[in-house]
Amino acid sequence: MRIALVQTNIYWEDIQANISSFEEKIWKMDEVVDIIILPEMFNTGFTMNAETQSEPPNLTTHKWMKQMAAQTMAVVTGSYIVRDKGKYYNRLLWVQPDGITFKYDKRHVFTLAGEEKVYEKGKEKLIVEWKGWRFCPMICYDLRFPVWSRNSKNEPYDCAIYVANWPQIRTVAWNSLLKARAIENVCYTIGVNRIGTDNNGNYYQGDSSAYDFQGNSMTDLSDNEEILFVDLDKNQLNDFRQKFPALADGDNFELKA
Repeated sequence: MRIALVQTNIYWEDIQANISSFEEKIWKMDEVVDIIILPEMFNTGFTMNAETQSEPPNLTTHKWMKQMAAQTMAVVTGSYIVRDKGKYYNRLLWVQPDGITFKYDKRHVFTLAGEEKVYEKGKEKLIVEWKGWRFCPMICYDLRFPVWSRNSKNEPYDCAIYVANWPQIRTVAWNSLLKARAIENVCYTIGVNRIGTDNNGNYYQGDSSAYDFQGNSMTDLSDNEEILFVDLDKNQLNDFRQKFPALADGDNFELKA
């Protein structure tokens, strides 16, 4: 399983400019990949101006993601602002080459930025299968909440994905928590962050990265505009889980919405 982590600056509240920028970067890739991961709110930056920056479902950004997925024959995933039945969501789409789309609404809205005043809180975790793998995609602040990310011993996922706009001031937490989620959930863990400075003065260092199921780093940390490529090995994951069956010893519990 080959995955592309797209780390880049984002044009502030300019949907068309960002779509064009990401399209250019995707077409310049000299690698064949299975999944392309974009950051959180990749077409606007992390903005609370949902009224002017949102789209209804199945419009410009979703159609563009479908186009990119079909043309690259890879899943394209990332989050953007959706206006759905009169409410706003920080919504991640998982778009497959055949156009089939799954959605995940950010569970843990970021109160420090007032996100809870604008966006509805998600209620359901998403676990999706692709080419024999099970992925659990989440959004930014979700990373801080291990119970929500907790892997199931009954139907475990193989890789957690976090798309983010995670400021440099909290970089230590970003790097530490990604590694922790990999270790505790015995899974690959990938985080895709942006770079640059947004219109609120927040500076983003990037540090998009991947960790294996033992917490070993699979990428070099960087604040450059680049696409990182990561290869996941299902045989190595299964072999380790058989030798170290920590998931089987996990506690049973249920989360309430």
